[in-house]
Amino acid sequence: MTTTEFILDKVAPLFNKQGYVGTSLTDITNATGLTKGAIYCNFSNKEDLALKAFQLNIDLAITPLFHLVAAKKNSLEKLYTITNYQRVYYDLVKDRGGCPMLRAGIDTKFINPLLFKTAQNISHKFTIGLTNIIKDGITNNEILPNTDPDKYAKTILSLIEGSSLLAFTHNDETYITSAMDFIDSAIIEKIKK
Repeated sequence: MTTTEFILDKVAPLFNKQGYVGTSLTDITNATGLTKGAIYCNFSNKEDLALKAFQLNIDLAITPLFHLVAAKKNSLEKLYTITNYQRVYYDLVKDRGGCPMLRAGIDTKFINPLLFKTAQNISHKFTIGLTNIIKDGITNNEILPNTDPDKYAKTILSLIEGSSLLAFTHNDETYITSAMDFIDSAIIEKIKK
């Protein structure tokens, strides 16, 4: 493991738990056991470190979902893969401070435009992916043709992120599992052909 990887491994969960603003350089040096100079030999500044830490958090929490979905053949399988992944998501990220996309999106909007834009891009990628899954399902005669892909994609992502926020606010993963059950029964079942 390189020094850069070591620093990111120690600091990524810290940023996600304490927030990108709330994490001080002292927190970073305490977590790594390294000096300020050693940190800044590997990163140009705190924002650079925060951005790379965010990307690591995304790689650990959200990128596996993208790979699982890409491996599925049809749209319905992809949608159910998303809800099934979310059902275990709480346990996956609870010790790392929760959903990194949600955390960075809320924490950085007014104070770190680059990190906020990166979180916004991940959210946008998720929305586009959901929209394309639904469009493909319509094209492949799996999903009803009168389904509005954009509307349903935004609704599904809103339920995912909203349930994640509530689960971590209340330390209760049933917010997520209940929302995923709702997506399965009231959305996917409703739009499938």
